[in-house]
Amino acid sequence: MVNRLYTRTGDDGFTNLLGEGRVAKYMPQPEAYGTVDESSAAIGIARAAAQSERTRALLLTAQRDLYHLMAELAATQQAAPQFRKIDAQRVAWLEEQTDAITALIQLPKEFVVPGDSLPGAYLDLARTVVRRAERLVVHLVHDGLVENVELVRYLNRLSSLLFVLSLYENALAGVSNVTLAKG
Repeated sequence: MVNRLYTRTGDDGFTNLLGEGRVAKYMPQPEAYGTVDESSAAIGIARAAAQSERTRALLLTAQRDLYHLMAELAATQQAAPQFRKIDAQRVAWLEEQTDAITALIQLPKEFVVPGDSLPGAYLDLARTVVRRAERLVVHLVHDGLVENVELVRYLNRLSSLLFVLSLYENALAGVSNVTLAKG
């Protein structure tokens, strides 16, 4: 017997939620958790390119958190509490990590142009995908489809961590002055 990866249940343009229910694949909920999945993939590229073991470990932990975040987003409102792992403690962890990395770098006083090192550029790309995911989750919260506001806070803090990790990885690559947007 051959195990098949495909189920054919989504061929009609609908997808199952965790709990009872199906929604069109273009609806805000699948769009949000799909973008969180995309965020994790972008973080995976950054993790593969990172020079620092510290960076790689932080990114892997964030990817594991995003897995839980996706599960809650993919659940019906009734089932969501059973998948809830992202809370104020996870947000606080991100803040602690961001502060620790910030202490190791010099923050620029204006906007930077991504691309000073390959690992830094990948982290900046991941940051922008996370910010898009954040906007989609905010939409779900504002529409009353998701009640856990910690999901928004988590994604917001994750983008901050990715920003400082980009600067940290740039510094490890020997970039002493990042490229500034104003030149």
